[in-house]
Amino acid sequence: MIQLKQARAGVVTEQMKAVAQAENIAPADLRELIKTGRVVLLSNRLRWSGYKNLPQRVVCGVGKNLRIKVNANIGTSTDYSDVKDEIRKLKIASDAGADAVMDLSTSGDIGDIRRKLLSQSSIPLGTVPIYEAAAYSLSRLGKKTDIHRSIKELTADDMFKAIESHCQDGVDFITVHCGVTRDVVADLENNGRVGGMVSRGGSILAEWMRVHKQENPLYQYFDRLLDIAREYDVVLSLGDGLRPGAIADAFDRAQVGELMVLAKLANRARAADVQVMIEGPGHVPLNQIQAQVQLQKSLCDEAPFYVLGPLVIDSAPGYDHITSAIGAAVAGWAGADFICYVTPSEHLGLPTPDDVKEGVIAARIAAQAADIARGNSSAWRNNKAFSEYRRQCDWEKQVAYSIDYLDFASPKGELGGKMGIDATNKIGAETTREWGTTLEMSSDIIEKVTKRWNELGL
Repeated sequence: MIQLKQARAGVVTEQMKAVAQAENIAPADLRELIKTGRVVLLSNRLRWSGYKNLPQRVVCGVGKNLRIKVNANIGTSTDYSDVKDEIRKLKIASDAGADAVMDLSTSGDIGDIRRKLLSQSSIPLGTVPIYEAAAYSLSRLGKKTDIHRSIKELTADDMFKAIESHCQDGVDFITVHCGVTRDVVADLENNGRVGGMVSRGGSILAEWMRVHKQENPLYQYFDRLLDIAREYDVVLSLGDGLRPGAIADAFDRAQVGELMVLAKLANRARAADVQVMIEGPGHVPLNQIQAQVQLQKSLCDEAPFYVLGPLVIDSAPGYDHITSAIGAAVAGWAGADFICYVTPSEHLGLPTPDDVKEGVIAARIAAQAADIARGNSSAWRNNKAFSEYRRQCDWEKQVAYSIDYLDFASPKGELGGKMGIDATNKIGAETTREWGTTLEMSSDIIEKVTKRWNELGL
């Protein structure tokens, strides 16, 4: 069942009904938004139908008049590859309230990792197939080869085989860097950048075009891509391979040039009954965010906008979940529909499980702030209810309506990530958990420590 085709035929599908109920919107109104390409449903038709005995899951709608959604990135790398850790991160992200997860694995048995994550995920899962295609090309040449030689051996067929494999496995949406064309890359090379090209997928395709002296296959053979996406009703997330990696590069010719290409491709996709959304920047100064969102919405006929951040400053490593949340709140208020989280480890290394949780919570705060500013009724009701329960000192209800809460108040393991220090007099039970026991040093330890003060010069 092709959702866009069904919407154009006037049919309200079961997936549409589920999303309409969750979003408190009339099914007919949702169908119209899908029909016009302003809303997409992340729902691979094979996965929805229980393909390979996958667990019951929630269909996710992204786009106009819906709640802003949050995505969490996980995945292995050449530095560390353990599928158990990625499954753990998936669970943490889902428990923390992520609406979708992307597997960005670049090492190990990527296909096996993807299928295991799909089997464990109760929320939509996305991927970047070019990563697996490039990794496969590298692996078949042996350990001593380099990335440049592997790119030379990488074929267009390899790319499309990877794409179809991901779709067959049940992936709900895929990032494809179709807008990284030879002309756009030439703009980048001729004008230069402070941050260069920071997109891994964009860099792979730029290098492929340089080595092969040919156009990007995902652009040149876009109809082939559309045929695959339509077969499985997979949403195409048109990637921003030229997104700015420094705020000094925002709104340069390369970024805008790629967006103009994506706008044309989005129209072709919708004409072929393929659902599509557009990915956006990147590092953007605060005063440019609204204009960036409005430009995308105007050029792409209000296609759902999927943003990474944006990060509003470059100089806060270790706190990029905060800098991105600031940008995401403004982007969401301006019209962005889907926020890709950024973790504290964004520019430092692989995210830990704690980083995943912190990233999701920061993005959810930004999304809810934007939803309130946009007048989303559920966001307003949630915050009003929380305030009423706060006034009533109803602790259990406050916990239930909180975006996050401290470990000592959490009924779920690994959901907190913080330590609460209580220095108050107890006035009764505040949670369903018992108060912890008092921690005290034994008298002999106190005596030993006291004797060493002079030795240590303290």
